[in-house]
Amino acid sequence: MGEFSIFHWLIVLAIVLIFFGGRRIPEVMRGLGEGIRSFKEGVSGAAQPPHQTTPPAEKPSEEKK
Repeated sequence: MGEFSIFHWLIVLAIVLIFFGGRRIPEVMRGLGEGIRSFKEGVSGAAQPPHQTTPPAEKPSEEKK
């Protein structure tokens, strides 16, 4: 009862194709990939201390006369 056969996956695929259509599926997958990537960056960024950026010290400019 806990296993899915290939027949079950084909039914799921057919339903997804009916709801979204063939043209929209790449857009949905791209959005899903970007969301996962953003989530991973957020999780790995939370584990690391935030980077403190200080502006570089300005060097005195030499004026030509």
